[in-house]
Amino acid sequence: MKTNEYVKDLNTKSVDELAQALVEAKKELFNLRFQNATNQLENTSRIKEVRKNIARIQTVITEKANAAE
Repeated sequence: MKTNEYVKDLNTKSVDELAQALVEAKKELFNLRFQNATNQLENTSRIKEVRKNIARIQTVITEKANAAE
């Protein structure tokens, strides 16, 4: 999924859905780091991608919180 499409998808979700997506992304990052430590990870660029997605999710959550004020 392209970055713009991903951000548009995030903007359509509710805060609860975003919080759930954040938890899932953090779990995925943990698993990727674990695989990397045990030399089982082949695509190491996925770690960077997941970290950026976590930041995108957190940004959208913050934007929605500020808009609600």
